[in-house]
Amino acid sequence: MKALVIYFLCVNALYTADLSGEAQQESLSNPTEPHPVAEQAISRLKSPYCPGLMLEVCTSLEGAMLRDSLQVMAREGGSMQELVDWVITNHGEEYLAYPRTSGAGLMAWVVPPSVLILGLSVLVLFLKYKREDEPEPVINRVISDEEEILLREALKEMEASEEPELW
Repeated sequence: MKALVIYFLCVNALYTADLSGEAQQESLSNPTEPHPVAEQAISRLKSPYCPGLMLEVCTSLEGAMLRDSLQVMAREGGSMQELVDWVITNHGEEYLAYPRTSGAGLMAWVVPPSVLILGLSVLVLFLKYKREDEPEPVINRVISDEEEILLREALKEMEASEEPELW
């Protein structure tokens, strides 16, 4: 319902503008360029009419009317923050695409990187102390003459058992 009222206000503003007949004809044949302030505001908002989509890609008629309303407000001198605040006031805080950088919204910017840094630090410390707990590698020792004789005999027996038997 709000979007319908906004649409009629925008249409009324366009028709009541003080334009000559030639200027009106030109404005109808050449669409106006998007206002950069409105484009910035639109890129910071989710669509109240297309769940899960940003306002700039919403394909519904109501989404298009909201974008047009923001374009008109920007041409009338509204700042980007005023446009965003107007949408939030009329539709709700959940349509802000990015958390605010003050108050509770600041936690959304600070907590995730802090947790990531803390997690990586714990992982590095764990791996460092885990490496220190590993046992020392066994040093090869020289075998005695008796052990060498036993090994040679065992190798000969193993090789003899692996040779194919001829009948």
